[in-house]
Amino acid sequence: MNGSSLYYRFFILLLILVSIAFGWVLWPFYGAVFWGAILAIIFAPVHRRIAAKLGKRRNLAALTSLLLVLLVVIVPVTFITGSLVQEGANLYQRVKSGNLNFGAYFQQVLDALPASVHSLLTRFGMADITSLQDKLTAGAMQGSQYLATQAFNIGQDTFQFLISFGIMLYLLFFLLRDGSVLSARLRAAIPLDDSHKMHLLRKFTTVIRATVKGNVAVAAMQGALGGVIFYILGIQGPVLWAVVMAFLSLLPAIGAGLIWAPVAVYFLVTGAIWQGVTLILFGVLVIGMVDNVLRPLLVGKDTKLPDYVVLISTLGGMALFGLNGFVIGPLIAALFIACWDLFASDLVDAESADGASNRH
Repeated sequence: MNGSSLYYRFFILLLILVSIAFGWVLWPFYGAVFWGAILAIIFAPVHRRIAAKLGKRRNLAALTSLLLVLLVVIVPVTFITGSLVQEGANLYQRVKSGNLNFGAYFQQVLDALPASVHSLLTRFGMADITSLQDKLTAGAMQGSQYLATQAFNIGQDTFQFLISFGIMLYLLFFLLRDGSVLSARLRAAIPLDDSHKMHLLRKFTTVIRATVKGNVAVAAMQGALGGVIFYILGIQGPVLWAVVMAFLSLLPAIGAGLIWAPVAVYFLVTGAIWQGVTLILFGVLVIGMVDNVLRPLLVGKDTKLPDYVVLISTLGGMALFGLNGFVIGPLIAALFIACWDLFASDLVDAESADGASNRH
């Protein structure tokens, strides 16, 4: 017994150490591995239908699914990224040359405010307008410079990017081809009751599909609508602002409004009343309605997470893991709630069983 216990403990320690070491080896390419697994989970139902039509030609089915992922996901993202970097570079040049002065826009807004608002700003120590202007201009310069330098950084890191991209596609091919086998082996390796394993794995795949498809659909819709209204109103860089709004739309409730609301305020206080009213109405009734209607249907309905949990977990995930956090955060929150639900239900079942045995 003692020898068996020692053997078991040593084996568990060895299992933990080699798992940590394997994760350490994969960490430089964690983004490629992460998105390869995410895309495999999302496109697994489509791949199963393709595989059913192609019969035993598993390699051809996986290759067909991989080409579908390239057409549906990779190519559009590449074009959008290129447009974003190009418009970011143009924005930086306009800010640097003085053609676009955010500080001057801020001053126009302040000049249009009534005297009571100015006195209120003075009371709260915000009367140093020059300092606020300088900070706003500096922030705009830094943000646009960051976007401008991405073109150089992407070119400089082309080799690393190509390696990561190749790893993701290579891994995605095998995950699509052998996903059912790997899933079965994973279920067999988890030391839990079969019902618990199925519940947790089902929750895992459901949250990933709902979070990625739902958030991406909402972000794309809100970004596209925001870019269209910015183009109609003659705002410079509509593609850039559309992409920024799409990224911010990953934050439920508050996302795209962080961009269009200040622009609407600027229009109103500088006398462009119809532009400001139009942007507010469009932002609230159209862009906001996309978030209020589509997000609960696509994300909250499937994940069964309250809106405040989705918001907090998304913010926390993105703070810790960057852009990948919009998936990782809600996933951890959903598994947290699912594990505690299972634990609570087991306690209730155990108490019911004890009460029945005591009565007998």
